[in-house]
Amino acid sequence: MRNLIIFLVLFTAISCVTEKDNDWKLIWSDEFDYKGLPDSTKWNYEEGFIRNRESQFYTSNRLDNARVENGMLIIKARRDFYRDSAYSSASLITKNKAEFLYGRIEMNARLPYGNGVWPAFWMLGINITDVGWPECGEIDIMEYVGFDTLTIHGNIHTEAYNHVKRTNKGSRIVTEAPWEIFHTYAVEWYQDRIDFYLDTTKYFTFQNEGTGNDVWPFDKPHYIIANLAIGGAWGRQHGIDTTIFPQQYIIDYIRVYQKKGNE
Repeated sequence: MRNLIIFLVLFTAISCVTEKDNDWKLIWSDEFDYKGLPDSTKWNYEEGFIRNRESQFYTSNRLDNARVENGMLIIKARRDFYRDSAYSSASLITKNKAEFLYGRIEMNARLPYGNGVWPAFWMLGINITDVGWPECGEIDIMEYVGFDTLTIHGNIHTEAYNHVKRTNKGSRIVTEAPWEIFHTYAVEWYQDRIDFYLDTTKYFTFQNEGTGNDVWPFDKPHYIIANLAIGGAWGRQHGIDTTIFPQQYIIDYIRVYQKKGNE
């Protein structure tokens, strides 16, 4: 009888996964099943000092900061005093390579740890050059600051709702040892809402209020960013522990799905 119960539980779980997966079609991914620099047909780099008064210099095409090995993308932050900065790291973007409008965007990853680290997996509107931030829209699928050890954050930023005005919309969820355990971080982005997930748990929904671009710039394509910042306005709030480096942000895969019938 016990074996039958276990079989039924497993069968139900498999059936649910299959049914859910059948609703979605994989349209883009990087499985990191190669070795060396990130795939240049899929990724560009941000380079230099980019935003948020962060302490790292983002490098381009530097294996010390971004490399693929053993089926994983490794973004490494180093305390190596590179180009007038105490720290070097990498920020990979799909801008000018791939853009997405609606769908499920997910990453499976293990995060760095310690005071000062600020890894993120997020999206920006491709029209940022024309309209600027936050008018372009920002979807923060996953943000993590090392001083808040077990908390994962999901946020959106728009002209009406952003952290500068202290009106940004978002939520947080506590998880188990994200620096030791691979978790899946995802959004499901529809015309009327964006749902945020940690593994299988939905912990935040941002609704389209139907009041225009100031609130909902998410009817235009966005590109993906995966970066590891050090310090900055948020990450540095409890200082930077200089003894923890190097730190690694290890990504198993990044995938984008589209609802079947919406191809």
